[in-house]
Amino acid sequence: MAEGPAAKRPPHWELPGELVVTMAALSGLWVPRRGLLLAAGTLAAAPFARKARAAGPYGRLVEGKPKPLPDFTFTDAEGKAHRVADFPGKGLVINLWATWCAPCVAEMPALDRAQAALEGDGILVLALSSDRGGRAQVEPFYRERGIQRLGLWLDPRGAAGRAMGVRGLPTTIIVDRQGRERARLEGEAAWDTPPMLEAVRRLVGLATGAEPAAKT
Repeated sequence: MAEGPAAKRPPHWELPGELVVTMAALSGLWVPRRGLLLAAGTLAAAPFARKARAAGPYGRLVEGKPKPLPDFTFTDAEGKAHRVADFPGKGLVINLWATWCAPCVAEMPALDRAQAALEGDGILVLALSSDRGGRAQVEPFYRERGIQRLGLWLDPRGAAGRAMGVRGLPTTIIVDRQGRERARLEGEAAWDTPPMLEAVRRLVGLATGAEPAAKT
């Protein structure tokens, strides 16, 4: 599990019998694809992980044909419900994460810096936390990690992930200004690097009447 650079850690592994081991294995959880939750430890997970790591483009932004997002709701820090449609004309970087997910935690500072770089382009990073503890769990995490630019968005029941067919955490989905998915990335990434920022800007498209922004 600790082999290689952090950016290459897969967010989950496919296992025989339609099981998925997520990064929650680090916290002692096994997550079956069909919804059954079984208790297990990291040592128990290790043999399966070594034998059956899923083949997939982890840590790489995979582009596809534009497709409409399914409808789902999430809440802000005050508990008010929101939908993607509440952000018309904005490009969105939807990041699905949790405080117990090691690669999620590792990429949060980069997402925070990416938000600072992209906000002038009308692009919003929606970091949707699936932590069951909600605001009481995420707010101290933000404070301790110095997260200042990201809004506090909550999805404790994982509605967004289920609706969008997410296989593990972290997963990040790039949404253009027409509300269509343009690309997704499974695993952590250096979101604040110039190539990644340029890719996000290109995929979401220019705001109406906007001039191309200087590269960061």
